Amino acid sequence: MVVLPIFVAAVATPVHAEQIEVKKTTITVSAAASLVNVYTEIGKQFEKANPSIKVRFNFASSSSLVSQIQSGAPTDVFAAADLTSFDKLLATGNVVKSPKVFARNSMQLVVKPGNPLGITTVADLSKSSVISLCAKTAPCGIYAATVLSRYGVVIADSKITRGVDATATLNAVSTGDADAAIVYATDALSAKKSVATISIPAGKNVKAMYGIGVVRGSRNSKQAESFIGFVLSPAGQKVLIAFGFLAP
Repeated sequence: MVVLPIFVAAVATPVHAEQIEVKKTTITVSAAASLVNVYTEIGKQFEKANPSIKVRFNFASSSSLVSQIQSGAPTDVFAAADLTSFDKLLATGNVVKSPKVFARNSMQLVVKPGNPLGITTVADLSKSSVISLCAKTAPCGIYAATVLSRYGVVIADSKITRGVDATATLNAVSTGDADAAIVYATDALSAKKSVATISIPAGKNVKAMYGIGVVRGSRNSKQAESFIGFVLSPAGQKVLIAFGFLAP
């Protein structure tokens, strides 16, 4: 009787490397409306450099964002177009540290394309039938009031249309609803050919200081600090300058 050897062939099953998804932490960044374009780009670059963090933006006027935060709206990072907004949050305990200044801005006069009324200075706003200004409590509205005061110009309320934020104020001119507006220089730059721009001399202009900080109670404070660090980094500053903002 012949016993034949039995060979067991082990069939190796190819092992495929599974693509492991990185668990992402989402942070909410509440930022001034004048930061929409630049922060959208910064957010993209930040997420690329930090694949474990996703940024969700909430854009509105700084004064509106202060009210939201004080009412308990979940926010990790607050970026305002002024420092006074942080003073309010410090007073109510919604932030515990003074903000870091990450950019500066200035104001500019914008009019309809072609400048049909021949406006060359803020003093010429008397020629306008409708003038667009930000809400009185918004930083851009406060800055505009300062510019008007420095020129000694008083505009009747009947001639003023108020935008809820910087973006809405600019759009009133670009859509033809207003003859002129006083807006941030960066917003005027982003509007391109939809408006004509007129510079306001430094002596009568304002220096808008933009502040950023972590909101107290953030559940993602580490990631929030990472975002702030990116904004203040050479990479973040490069983006800000590309969009017309001035270095802090």
